[in-house]
Amino acid sequence: MKTSVTNTEKKAFIRWFLKRYDMKRRECVWILNYIVGHDDLLERIHFVEEAHFCPRAMVMSTTDSSGIPFRFYKGNIMTADAEKSFHDLRLNPNEDMYIQVNFQKLPPNSNYLAVLEDNPHIPKYLQSNFGDREVAEQLLDASIMNFQKETLLRQIDEAIDAGNKERFLELTNELNQLNA
Repeated sequence: MKTSVTNTEKKAFIRWFLKRYDMKRRECVWILNYIVGHDDLLERIHFVEEAHFCPRAMVMSTTDSSGIPFRFYKGNIMTADAEKSFHDLRLNPNEDMYIQVNFQKLPPNSNYLAVLEDNPHIPKYLQSNFGDREVAEQLLDASIMNFQKETLLRQIDEAIDAGNKERFLELTNELNQLNA
């Protein structure tokens, strides 16, 4: 994810998004269209995940997502009133606004990934650490390898018990390849 996204990329994403998705609340379309038309405001817009942790944020959902239709967060206040968020956006164009859009993201779309930024307000205990992720992947790989070996050893035992020399040779060959 990037930390600096250009206005051109943000505009391209918003236009792409609005062409392809229907919003649960029509006010979301108005807000996004307003943002596209104001470059100074667009500079302060950040598309993130988990926007509810941000000091000033909007969460918008498409009709095909299970997310909440709309939420606006400012400080300790949360509201579903899109008009209040629009007025706040207009009256405070120099404050950062974090926007989370809930829509079908699988497979990830390059337009979305181009504008997605790291959320600087997610609490440390919830942030994924690259080192932790790498250790988890290594642990998962080792677990899969052990499972495959145990399965092959069990199947080899079954082939021996059944007196199936052909199957025994086939399975021991697989085990040797796995160990290599």
